[in-house]
Amino acid sequence: MMQRTLFRRGALLAQKAAVEVSLLPMSAPLQPRLDRAMSSVTIPPPKCMLRPLEVPFRYLFGPGPSNVPPRVLAAGGRGIIGHLHPEMYEIMNDIKKGIQYAFQTQNNMTIAMSGSGHAAMECAVFNTVELGESVLVAVNGIWGERVAEIAERMGANVHIMVKAPGGVFSNGEIEKALAKHKPVLFFLTHGESSAGLAHPVDGIGDLCRKHNTLFLVDTVASLGASPIFMDQQNIDILYTGSQKALNAPPGTAPISFNERACQKMFNRKTKPVSYLFDMAHLSNYWGNDGQPARLYHHTGPVSGFFSLRESLAILAEKGLEESWRHHKEVAGYLWKGLEDMGLKLFIQNKDLRLPSVTTIAIPEGYNWREMLQYIMKHHNMEMTGGLGPSTGMVMRVGLMGYNCQKTNADMALAALADALKNCKKSKA
Repeated sequence: MMQRTLFRRGALLAQKAAVEVSLLPMSAPLQPRLDRAMSSVTIPPPKCMLRPLEVPFRYLFGPGPSNVPPRVLAAGGRGIIGHLHPEMYEIMNDIKKGIQYAFQTQNNMTIAMSGSGHAAMECAVFNTVELGESVLVAVNGIWGERVAEIAERMGANVHIMVKAPGGVFSNGEIEKALAKHKPVLFFLTHGESSAGLAHPVDGIGDLCRKHNTLFLVDTVASLGASPIFMDQQNIDILYTGSQKALNAPPGTAPISFNERACQKMFNRKTKPVSYLFDMAHLSNYWGNDGQPARLYHHTGPVSGFFSLRESLAILAEKGLEESWRHHKEVAGYLWKGLEDMGLKLFIQNKDLRLPSVTTIAIPEGYNWREMLQYIMKHHNMEMTGGLGPSTGMVMRVGLMGYNCQKTNADMALAALADALKNCKKSKA
């Protein structure tokens, strides 16, 4: 007891002495040191940062991001609140319900990732696959390539099924590969934006259950534009991005895991390779683990969640079926206009075309880069070329969400017609 009393008395005396020293005039040797520290900046403020921010308006008629409606922009501009405030949790709860509606699922383990669609892609693989386990990936465009690389990087035994861009895998081909490789996870892109393909999904979930495989589906380019039914189609993990038909800015990525996926995810032998994407923590942050308190894991994108909540509200007000119908109608209008101009659509079967992103076979004799540069320069309009395996094969026009209007289709058609008229065509 005596030793503890002496320690406390010594600490108080030291604290008093420190205060007294701080009140004394600054000594001569100390002042130059402070002056040197304050004048040690050798890099001046960059001139660009002394100018106001300038952001040009563009018609974003590429594969995404798309233009955002004023209502969503306004939501994102609201004042910040704390990411752990009760009001923020309520907004996150609303987002969860909105995602469940958009995905057509009752899965409790439904959240929005802090990040782009790639964040959800990595989250799905990192949480359900362990080192050395078998993964099967359907590759018919860039997104299959990405998932294969992600799984390979984290140490999975990756097997791929390959088709040319726009190619479709039959259920028979998929079952044969499932039986051969016995994967814990099978990946398929529903909306392959690099090729403009909406891949059929019916029956694949049943095959995956038969072979004790989790079915992972990417709907970044298709959600809200093309029908998907997570529960009815026995999809175990589904994800999307905020910046396409959902109308929100890039930066949030809805994802949902069903009970089968949760069983695999929460009964693994090792921790996921990513802390940020660890669903054991994220499920608590989103209030999905049944615990009474939500604990700090990371600082979520508060403004991004405001925007996502508003975009999901717009989808709920409009209705999924009306959104699907509207995208199909405008896409059909665009397709007819392109064909009337003599352009060929890359996906010949109308039933397999992605309503949100249309791919045009590069017109013979034209330089596609020159055409796209002309359209940007003279029409202030973004269209893009192919991506990954489809590079040099297609040009892509995206009309989704807020941009999905016939008037925008007319603008896109006029810009393409102008480019065809004024860009040089080779004689070959």
